[in-house]
Amino acid sequence: MIDIRKLKELVRLMTASDLTELDLRDKDEQVTIRRASPQVAPQVIHAAPVIHQAPVAAPAAAPAPSAAPAAAAAAPAADEGLVAIESPMVGTYYASPSPDKPPFVSVGGQVGPNSVVCLVEAMKIFNEIKAERSGTIVKVLVQSGQAVEFGQPLFMIKPS
Repeated sequence: MIDIRKLKELVRLMTASDLTELDLRDKDEQVTIRRASPQVAPQVIHAAPVIHQAPVAAPAAAPAPSAAPAAAAAAPAADEGLVAIESPMVGTYYASPSPDKPPFVSVGGQVGPNSVVCLVEAMKIFNEIKAERSGTIVKVLVQSGQAVEFGQPLFMIKPS
């Protein structure tokens, strides 16, 4: 049986993060929450015990810190010609493979399409994020341990 307190917390996190769909599964439970738009209250579509034990990685809902409006207004002129490497999921950003290791990349570093630039942890699964293009790292936009959203820029690179 699904704990109603857990369900209420998931709905609260979903609303706070403006998510339109949330699908969580583990070995004992499965829940899918969906809403038509951020203004519509979430509805539980499916909540039931899971019979099989197929592991599924789903993003955790976590609010991301917002950027200052003044910085956002000045950024487009300074970022002309630069390309963003964005987070493909909601999760926690990590700059290095472990706390005692150096970061995957730093400002001035060269990357190729298959270069791992960071890790994003979602549901206790660490996902390697690749640059997917060649270039030079110009800016690192997040700090290790920071919550990130889907599509949030992580790095700015100058394509080569």
